[in-house]
Amino acid sequence: MRRPRLLAGLAGLALTAGLLAGALPAGAAEPAPAAASPAYTWKNVRIDGGGFVPGLVFNRTEKNLLYARTDIGGAYRWDQAGSAWIPLLDHVGWDDWGHTGVVSLASDAAAPDRVYAAVGTYTNDWDPGTGAVLRSADRGATWQRADLPFKLGGNMPGRGMGERLAVDPHKNSVLYLGAPSGNGLWRSTDSGATWAKVTSFTNPGGYRQDPTDTSGYNSDAQGIVWVTFDESTGSGTGAGATATKTIYVGVGDKENAVYRSTDAGATWTRLAGQPTGYLAHKGVLDAENGHLYLAYSDTAGPYDGGKGKVWRYATATGEWKDISPVAEADTYHGFSGLTVDRQHPGTVMVSAYSSWWPDTQIFRTTDSGTTWTRAWDYSSYPARANRYTMDVSSVPWLTWGGSPAPPEQAPKLGWMTEALEIDPFDSNRMLYGTGATVYGTTELTQWDTNTDFTIRPMVKGLEETAVLDLVSPPSGAPLISALGDVGGFRHTDLSAVPPMMFTSPNLTSTTSLDYAETKPDVLVRSGHLDGGPRVAFSTDNGATWSAGQEPAGVTGGGTVAAAADGARFVWSPEGTAGVHAATGHGTSWTAATGIPAGATVESDRVDPKTFYGFKDGTFYASADGGLTFTAQATGLPAEGPVRFKAVPGRKGDLWLAGGAPDGAYGLWHSTDGGATFAKVSGVDQADAIGFGKAAPGASYPALYSSAKIGGVRGIFRSTDAGATWVRINDDAHQWGWTGATITGDPRVYGRVYVATNGRGIVYGDTSETGGGDGGTGPGTPPGPAACTAAYTVQSQWGGGFTGQVTVRNTGTAPLTGWKVGWEYPAGQRVTQAWNAAVVQTGTAVTATHLPYNGTVPAGGSTTFGFNASWTGGNPPPAALTCS
Repeated sequence: MRRPRLLAGLAGLALTAGLLAGALPAGAAEPAPAAASPAYTWKNVRIDGGGFVPGLVFNRTEKNLLYARTDIGGAYRWDQAGSAWIPLLDHVGWDDWGHTGVVSLASDAAAPDRVYAAVGTYTNDWDPGTGAVLRSADRGATWQRADLPFKLGGNMPGRGMGERLAVDPHKNSVLYLGAPSGNGLWRSTDSGATWAKVTSFTNPGGYRQDPTDTSGYNSDAQGIVWVTFDESTGSGTGAGATATKTIYVGVGDKENAVYRSTDAGATWTRLAGQPTGYLAHKGVLDAENGHLYLAYSDTAGPYDGGKGKVWRYATATGEWKDISPVAEADTYHGFSGLTVDRQHPGTVMVSAYSSWWPDTQIFRTTDSGTTWTRAWDYSSYPARANRYTMDVSSVPWLTWGGSPAPPEQAPKLGWMTEALEIDPFDSNRMLYGTGATVYGTTELTQWDTNTDFTIRPMVKGLEETAVLDLVSPPSGAPLISALGDVGGFRHTDLSAVPPMMFTSPNLTSTTSLDYAETKPDVLVRSGHLDGGPRVAFSTDNGATWSAGQEPAGVTGGGTVAAAADGARFVWSPEGTAGVHAATGHGTSWTAATGIPAGATVESDRVDPKTFYGFKDGTFYASADGGLTFTAQATGLPAEGPVRFKAVPGRKGDLWLAGGAPDGAYGLWHSTDGGATFAKVSGVDQADAIGFGKAAPGASYPALYSSAKIGGVRGIFRSTDAGATWVRINDDAHQWGWTGATITGDPRVYGRVYVATNGRGIVYGDTSETGGGDGGTGPGTPPGPAACTAAYTVQSQWGGGFTGQVTVRNTGTAPLTGWKVGWEYPAGQRVTQAWNAAVVQTGTAVTATHLPYNGTVPAGGSTTFGFNASWTGGNPPPAALTCS
């Protein structure tokens, strides 16, 4: 699926990669991943996949050594014993967030412990930093970095071409890197420590996907797109090796796509007689038979491509032969994925990467391209005959919940299938990347006997979603997510793959989520969908959804908020519609006044009629369910992304995070509904704020923030309402950019859910007392504890009143839970409550703590409130019990 190009505000970050010319120094060592903090362990909430995998790289000399690259989510190494992927770039920090985009990988055949990654996400100004080549001598456990004087584009058009980075299979101190943006071909002769431009290579590759694109995204020059060595023209490895003489290079140039050097890169010539009019996405050499195979497309991909060809070049004679599996006139796609069976080099496979409908196609030849078979064909249109069966039981959401009409099928064989590799040691094993996963089979040769083989996801451990919002309700599923490209999920078990993403509607990206604080089964979400509807509601904690209506002028999801009681909703969509409010589930919306279009909206977590908004440095509040807003505090960050949240159980208690480095930036706190905000001292920068279960002995929820405090970027926690902070992640666990959203868990002290832009949802558990046990926590050991409860009427009107109960711990040890009871003497009835679960049977009322306020320290107190009705009189209860 299409990856989000840029999250708001990233363009303002300043990276520090060196801008040097000519030979480049080694640069600073990458932080060596150390053991996780003694207090915290970090894991992914399992989704398995979720993003585009444009590259798979097998080592040619060591069995089962395999790497994967993603466009925004880093690189991975395959763990054969665990049948899972191990992330390798989690140490990339905030300032270098662009280095989570991997444009190319290279595994050293002469020294398999060595691996290289060319990193950088965008070549335009969306990524202010330059690219780099990372090098590792321990298979990606630790890295060193060589900064480059140009940018690299792991998430740019053409990212499925390659590989652009290659190691000489003999003299492995020599590497080549194909650069984009007119920067040419680069070479290192010291195992990637320094790099210099190959001045004898003069074609920079000027093809642009769309020269008219003023953003620089589609208009950047593709540059040099792959490098392939002919290993038969070198000898030895190690100290006695001679450099490989013959090297082939693919160039982003439809008229001059392939060049060759026969003197180890000293001089280069365009291959004579080559086809023109297409881009060579891949060039794979069968040195045993002397064949260079090339997959061509008319565009750079990965989304488009309407025509293509496959050619074979005889390295000894210079003969070119069109071996396309489909006649050019019959193609509606380009070719890209390309692999040779190293055990049987005449066996070649190629993918029709841009065949979106009805499915991708994969072709196979066992006679060097003379004849081909295909993964599926029509038996009698629209019926299909597949050579394979798909088993997605391990990742069931890959069906997208669909039941399409033939010839489409669910799950699809794939799309954007630019990574396609046969294991060089096992002809039965083949893997390929799609826009959402890695698929593979261990029965590939059954293809040739017309026997069905099974394709399964081979993606466990590879988490590549971009996270846009997260909520952790006090009951029901512990986590509900809003994600780019795959919508989002209800996570009932953090260690299990959810059965399905949100459907009805299936938003392409969910931009905002909220739940009703006192009725957590009520949820609302908004997001992107061509043609709408772009808002949906759930009354069963996100298990099922129904689409709402939308006002005119909506073009995208924006932000959405649910009232504390779930009876009202406020939506600030993208487009010209402006902020709207609704009662019920979005069947009718009313335009709000007093608040600008595009404002971020949130709800108070206590008062069901209070909503808040923010835009351009001004805070807004509504006391009538979102129909009218008034401006409140000003002087808040006017630039950069800003996120704010209301504290559960505390009316008018708000935290606001955000800003820009060249203006106001940090964390602010309000206790009066946004009328005033105080800047939190000591917090240099903050980009997201969330709340979790209070620490043992504390009554205020734990705060979590992706922030910069004391000059250090990280994930921070405060257990004393922001007075002090502690960093809870470490240099090995940084995950690039983490500013979209963050939330604690109201049921598990210390648990925090961190949003990444490409590494999925990461959650941390603490080994401290009271947290990290998977859901309940050992808590504080019981000791002498006692409590009292005091009842007061806060306000009263004809037929109704608001009451408050204060629970006070009069013992010597923390309360780890409380229950209050009373009898009404005059038939009063509780109609609504906050900060407690209140049940009334007849005249008897019982109130029990909620997950976030059950712990009360010795001498401390907590309160809960309620609305109730009365007739004839409203005398207070004679006594309250507390236990």
